Amino acid sequence: MGEFYTELLVKRKSGAKELFVKVSLIALILLAIPTIFIFTFGMVLVIVTIGLAVFMFARLDIEYEYLYFNGDFDVDIIFHKTKRKRVFSANVSDMEIVAPINAIEVKHYEKLKTYDYSSGTRSGNEYVMIVSLSGQKVRVVFEPNEKIIEDLFWRAPRKVIRK
Repeated sequence: MGEFYTELLVKRKSGAKELFVKVSLIALILLAIPTIFIFTFGMVLVIVTIGLAVFMFARLDIEYEYLYFNGDFDVDIIFHKTKRKRVFSANVSDMEIVAPINAIEVKHYEKLKTYDYSSGTRSGNEYVMIVSLSGQKVRVVFEPNEKIIEDLFWRAPRKVIRK
C-alpha cells in the first residue's frame, strides 16, 4: 500500500446571508457617523462600529482546506487567509457512506445534523459523507476532487459511491 496525500482549497461563496450582514454593517456605520456631532460618546460608537465591521468582514471571508492522507480526511477553515482552525476530522473506518449529494443512498440521512464545508454554489460536485463521531451520526457536505474519491473507493469500495 503506497502513501497518498492531497490537499484541496475550496473558497466559500458569499450568499444572501453574508450580503445582508455586510450591508447592515455598512448601514450601521453610516448611522453612527452623525452621532459624533450629537453625543459626547459618538466617536467611540463610530470606532467600535468600524471595528465590528472589520472583524465581521474578515469572518465572512471563508475558505475550506481538505487534507487527505491515507484514509484520514481533515477539514480546516481559513478566515480571511490569516487564521486557520481544524473543524472536522475522520478516518475511512468512521465513514458509513460517501456519495454524491443527490444520490438515492443518502436521501434517508437528510434529517441528520449537517456540516456544510462546500463552496455553497451547488455546482454538482458536492458529496455527502455520513460519519459516526463519538457515537452520533452526522452528515458532512464537501467538494472533493477525483483523487480523493478514487482513494476512498480504493480503501473502502462498499462505502463509496462514485458519480
